[in-house]
Amino acid sequence: MNDSPTTPWPHYRTVWRWHFYAGLFSLPFVLILSITGAIYLFKPQIESWNDSPFASLSTPDATKPVSEQINAALQAIPKSQFSSFEISESKTDAGRVIVRSGTDSIRCHVHPESLAILQQRDTDDEFISVVKRIHGELLLGPTGSYLVELAACWTIVMILTGLFLWWPRKTSGFAGVLYPRLRSGTKLIWRDIHSVTGMWISAFALILIVTGLPWAAFWGDYFKTIRQLTGTAVAKQDWASGAAKKTQGRAGGHDGHGHADQNSTFDIAQIDIAQIDIAQIDIAQTDIAQIDRVVESVRPLGLLPPVVVSPPDRPAGDWIVKSNTANRPQRVTLKVAGATGEVTSRETFADRHLIDRIVGTGIALHEGQLFGWVNQAIGLLTALGLMLLSVSGTVMWWRRRHVGFLGAPKQRTDSRSSPALLICIVVLAIYLPLFGASLIVVLLFDRLLLRRIPGFSRWAGLSL
Repeated sequence: MNDSPTTPWPHYRTVWRWHFYAGLFSLPFVLILSITGAIYLFKPQIESWNDSPFASLSTPDATKPVSEQINAALQAIPKSQFSSFEISESKTDAGRVIVRSGTDSIRCHVHPESLAILQQRDTDDEFISVVKRIHGELLLGPTGSYLVELAACWTIVMILTGLFLWWPRKTSGFAGVLYPRLRSGTKLIWRDIHSVTGMWISAFALILIVTGLPWAAFWGDYFKTIRQLTGTAVAKQDWASGAAKKTQGRAGGHDGHGHADQNSTFDIAQIDIAQIDIAQIDIAQTDIAQIDRVVESVRPLGLLPPVVVSPPDRPAGDWIVKSNTANRPQRVTLKVAGATGEVTSRETFADRHLIDRIVGTGIALHEGQLFGWVNQAIGLLTALGLMLLSVSGTVMWWRRRHVGFLGAPKQRTDSRSSPALLICIVVLAIYLPLFGASLIVVLLFDRLLLRRIPGFSRWAGLSL
């Protein structure tokens, strides 16, 4: 490579240092997010398996009305408020009633014939909800959400610099470029496994990160601000971001990467705390018996599950029926008159703003639900590849480091800057403001403190 000061491209060792430090920070997070993300890809299958003990519990003639199942759940949990009902595929399955008790959202499985409560559980304690919170916030709340977003930003840096390092410069074949040389020495094998795996999954990994950003706390608010400034904002977007999310299990999607869905526009669980008293009064005035008519009207329509029915947001208002299928482009929202069962309005994915359709499609892709099992397979292979990158990168670092030192690549003695590198940094900082802010903090911390501690500077590879 030409080392002339006028060369626009950064030096290999400079990029290697960026790659090393980005990986040193992000790899532990990548490993955790890859494992939890791989599990979440199979959310529909996991929930179907969890619900299997509650299927076919009665005969159609013996099944009690939905309203009676709801009342049974409300009586079982004192001072609770009806939130929503999930329509099962068969009338003979246990009723799935969501009630609010204080700030908790509780899912009750009600026997369709005897009205016995077969199971009640806080939706936040369900397995898939715990996986979601680990994936979205590491079980640390808002702080964890920011950490995950910061890790995502630096993972993008790690992938881009990794591609630069992988780019073949002096090679006479595809060995070590498109496939690993497994009959070479151990050092070369690990290097090839790391670089070749990174090359094959890099595009898919970048897509996963980019499609996950709308859920992020900082980037999500940044995106909302841009939409407001450009006049493209909507009254309510179809996903939640950052700490604003409150998981509700299957009633929603992965909207929390805290990772549930804030998509049911009129779900009482989403109403602001200051509005709770009013909301409870409204529900008290709602005729729960109307849901029997609503459910019977909706069942023949073939909406993709899970289909959630929520009470009106005001007395005598329409009931909200929403298909919360993970394949978001197939989602449908209906308003149904409780008195007649008539569908008064229908909103499909195509009716939404173009930006919301783009983001929604990306979210479905991220969750592995956009094009069936092939999407799940690609997501799983990408997650496994990221796990392999994390392990191989750690092994390579541990093997090459000298005892008593961090093992960072040596810094160049010249201070030549690269226009291409600077442009990339500026573009990333604009698109990922949290990355830009963290980079400024790191540089200031490095220049003003770390380099003034000789022992630490030598250990971390900061000194020449």
